[in-house]
Amino acid sequence: MGAMRVLLLVAAALLALACSHGATASDPSHLQDFCVADKTSQVRVNGLACKDAKEVVAEDFFFSGLHVAGNTTNKQGAVVTPVNVAQIGGLNTLGISLVRIDYAPSGLNSPHTHPRSTEILTVLEGSLEVGFVTSNPDNKHFTKVLNKGDVFVFPKGLVHYQFNNGATNAVAVAALSSQNPGVITVANAVFGAKPSIPDDIIAKAFQVEKNTVDFIQVYFFCVWKC
Repeated sequence: MGAMRVLLLVAAALLALACSHGATASDPSHLQDFCVADKTSQVRVNGLACKDAKEVVAEDFFFSGLHVAGNTTNKQGAVVTPVNVAQIGGLNTLGISLVRIDYAPSGLNSPHTHPRSTEILTVLEGSLEVGFVTSNPDNKHFTKVLNKGDVFVFPKGLVHYQFNNGATNAVAVAALSSQNPGVITVANAVFGAKPSIPDDIIAKAFQVEKNTVDFIQVYFFCVWKC
């Protein structure tokens, strides 16, 4: 009975470990050397269907152009150049992706979340003020000024931002723990939803007047339509 009890405990521990690993993994583990995305497939899975391995070529694992500065002439003064599974089919099932972010002086990568990914950011040029906010109820704000060569981590799913606090352009590269991390920009989601979230709901949530909400919603509509 003693040996059986030990075996049961070991089995339970292994099962718990396996379940824990599955719960914390950003993307499903791959079961072959690669699964290059077949973007023409009509099959819908958690990820993308695999291209026939006999048709895979080196270009399926390749992207060119990350050295090119993005166009920051927009209202935020920042632009993200993604390198995820949409750009490199070979990233399918590998659980990683990359972005380049360019910032004009006073440029802002607005508060946002990546629902499927942790992010690690490295400053290549310039200076950035960065930060993230923990979940309820604490909502603790962690912030840091980064300079060239500095690295900062944004935990998975938490609201975070970057602001160019310098007088010159800034550039950063970030790695993300998902082939398709997703982006939810807080302001766009709340004020730019289509169809709109009712203004009385937003007014109550933010404790402001409804006309203030109406003004902001019109602004976001015009950013896209006017």
